Amino acid sequence: MSAKIKYTDEPLGSLRVVPDFLPRPEDLVFRDEGVKVTIALSKRSVEFFKEEAKKHHTQYQRMVRRLLDAYAEHHSRPTASRSAYARTRAKRAHAG
Repeated sequence: MSAKIKYTDEPLGSLRVVPDFLPRPEDLVFRDEGVKVTIALSKRSVEFFKEEAKKHHTQYQRMVRRLLDAYAEHHSRPTASRSAYARTRAKRAHAG
């Protein structure tokens, strides 16, 4: 067990105020503008996402949205960042 701290009224010395560098709480909310859509998904997919969401204590719609966002982000990158396999497939699709 550590020794108990004893506080005194001694001078603290030279102090300076540090500017607040932490983001505001509202800047920590990462919400993109949403668009409501109606989509029919397979029963199997919905059941899968509902089970996974339950395991991770989240909403299945949020998981589906993040998956779609990740897919769109990946395929929005310039062709140079794609794998050779993906580039070959893209060339064949355009040629075909």
